[in-house]
Amino acid sequence: MLVRLPVTAASTVAVFIRRRIPAAYLLSTKSSMTSDSSGTAFTTIEEIVSLEKEIKKSKFIAIAGPISSEQSAQLFLSQVRDPRATHNCWAYKVGDQHRSSDDGEPSGTAGKPMLSAICSSGLDRVMVVVIRYFGGIKLGTGGLVRAYGGVTSDCLKTASPCLFKSKVQMGVEVTFDLLGVVYNQLQSCQAEDIKEDYDTGKDGTTMVSFKVDFDQVDKLEDAIKSNCKRDLVFFKNLAIGSQLG
Repeated sequence: MLVRLPVTAASTVAVFIRRRIPAAYLLSTKSSMTSDSSGTAFTTIEEIVSLEKEIKKSKFIAIAGPISSEQSAQLFLSQVRDPRATHNCWAYKVGDQHRSSDDGEPSGTAGKPMLSAICSSGLDRVMVVVIRYFGGIKLGTGGLVRAYGGVTSDCLKTASPCLFKSKVQMGVEVTFDLLGVVYNQLQSCQAEDIKEDYDTGKDGTTMVSFKVDFDQVDKLEDAIKSNCKRDLVFFKNLAIGSQLG
């Protein structure tokens, strides 16, 4: 797979990733993202990106990808690491969970600055692997920290951010005369997948079901109750996540 990157300096070039990323990985990761049940919003990256730099004759290749769990992080690492390289350092963040590895570099000089770069980017559910091919010149502790942290940060800057929001499945039973009022409020809160079920066992009533962003639930419920002037009962169930781009 060829990843084309803007060349702003001699150190940034197009990178060939020799290990193909299976489509199953991308599909399973995205599926896990959209089924996130944390009731929160988070920003990750849209797709796998890569960046290469040469620093004092050592080649550093940073590869970043979206992940959904520790399991998908391990799968991502297994697909992009190069056993021929001197080091395959990595870091990832999934919510409050985060891990990193120096993979043979002096302690704290690779994984930690990589994780710091991920946290500073404001991204979540993301992993970065930095592959280093030693060029014969030692960089020293400070040089390694700057190299690994810098290439991670620069790689993430090339990625397209993608916002995900959890959605809540809701339902409310109303009489026919209130449908217009309910629909007006659903539209104002950008509710999706609106359906009606007339098999309620009650004449003149229907169950209206819909999905809405988790942070719109209370606002929508209050608006419907206020405008209908009824003490309606709402049914709620955490649904899927939505990709907002």
